[in-house]
Amino acid sequence: MLVELLLAACLVGAVVTFVAPDRVAGKLALGISLLPLVGALYMYATFDGSGNALFGGATMFGENVAWLDLAGYQLSYHTGLDGLSLPLVVLSTVLIPLAILSAWTPIQSRQSQFYGLVLLMEASLIGVFSALDFFVWFVFWEAVLIPMYFLIGVWGGPRRKYAAIKFFVYTNVASLVMFIGFMTLVFALGDSVSSFGLPAVTQAIAAGNLGNVAGVAGSTIALVSFVLMFFGFAVKVPIVPLHTWLPDAHVEAPTPVSVLLAGVLLKMGTYALLRFNFTMLPGVAQDLAVFIALLGAASVIYGALLALAQQDLKRIVAYSSVSSMGYVILGLVAYTQYGLGGATFQMVAHGLISGLMFMCVGVVYNTTHTRMVGDMSGLASRMPYTVGALIAGAFAYMGLPLMAGFAGEFFIFRGSFASTVLPNNGMALITGVAMFGIVIVAGYLLFAMQRTLFGEFFSATEYDVREAAVHDVAPLFVLVLLIIALGTAPGIFFEMIWNASQPILDNVQSGGEAAVESLATVLGGVR
Repeated sequence: MLVELLLAACLVGAVVTFVAPDRVAGKLALGISLLPLVGALYMYATFDGSGNALFGGATMFGENVAWLDLAGYQLSYHTGLDGLSLPLVVLSTVLIPLAILSAWTPIQSRQSQFYGLVLLMEASLIGVFSALDFFVWFVFWEAVLIPMYFLIGVWGGPRRKYAAIKFFVYTNVASLVMFIGFMTLVFALGDSVSSFGLPAVTQAIAAGNLGNVAGVAGSTIALVSFVLMFFGFAVKVPIVPLHTWLPDAHVEAPTPVSVLLAGVLLKMGTYALLRFNFTMLPGVAQDLAVFIALLGAASVIYGALLALAQQDLKRIVAYSSVSSMGYVILGLVAYTQYGLGGATFQMVAHGLISGLMFMCVGVVYNTTHTRMVGDMSGLASRMPYTVGALIAGAFAYMGLPLMAGFAGEFFIFRGSFASTVLPNNGMALITGVAMFGIVIVAGYLLFAMQRTLFGEFFSATEYDVREAAVHDVAPLFVLVLLIIALGTAPGIFFEMIWNASQPILDNVQSGGEAAVESLATVLGGVR
């Protein structure tokens, strides 16, 4: 029931904010956004669920109410949280109020509408991470697009309309492809499922109930469904080469929106990959492991190289996100407990780090009115607190020990090097190549910081450069403290993540292996 209270607080708060005067909208939205944060922290403090929700594990704080009958399938309003979804709900409720606070300076027009859309998006995000019925989940999944489209298209930069349309078209088409993939899977299960409940579908597949449809073998249907869903979610992550919408969206979006886009929306894609592809169809994932791992490594290296070539600080951070998400893919496909757990942990860690980096860039832009590396230098002497937070975020991106980025990447590397999904230590080799991305990350971040933060002060603009207001700087240090806390005590989330990852591996070692073997014949004996 607590999930519903969080959703209600966001939805009612969005309506109230929409009709509030602009002069109070920002403060009102901040106060409202603290309610879901308090609720999420209470759920974290009292959480004692066990196992994985899709394998019948104990979920908490949700509801399961029959809704309507659709062509013989029972639709239910089914929500609940386990150790994989709760950390992402907490992440969402932490970043939203910080993003709202960081918007007080740059957002000066139509404020009530802006903050109302942010709260509406928060409701959709909580729904995505808590829904356990596909129909309900899909409604929330699509609902996220609406506020994000307007937040970019109305309050964005000079090319905001182009960026908003590109974002909407890419992600909406991807959602359609994903929808077809999942429904194909459901129809292939025949009478073994009578609902769109994610636990029911997952357990029916694990029980070997995937049958033939129109003469097409169940193993072939599993392969096709996996590829369609993978494509749909890969666009949202995004994975190279489906990433081209992201830099445009980031550059044109106002900074608080970039914080939410990188901090939470990208995690929708990796979370969905974990829940659908890697949990429901582990056999197919393992047969395609070499291709998936290569895509992950390509995202790491290519994203880092693209960042190295940029002069716009926002584009640098945007391409860094593409690179970081590649590590999550490597962790997922490793199919080890450290791999799966590390991938989920990295989602949270990257959400905090990317949020911090975009906020820092936004504060610099609010003051200097430029984001170009060559247009400024010596900012450390004029904006010491902002620069200190930016340096902390950069080091976290580089994987500095005792920070969240190091913990997430270490878990993934440990899990990937121990993986046996590829013969002849193939995963270790691919992971070793991907690790070179850390060197590239360090190179372009250190170069950008040396050019902009240190040396003699210079600004190509005529604006007075000084330290930002307290309400701009405060969110930066909140995120720095959270990144350090998660890096020094990763057990804050990793214990519950570890517990929820185990049933996925148990499925691989039991019923899931049957699916792997049957699919191997379709692929010509890849394994």
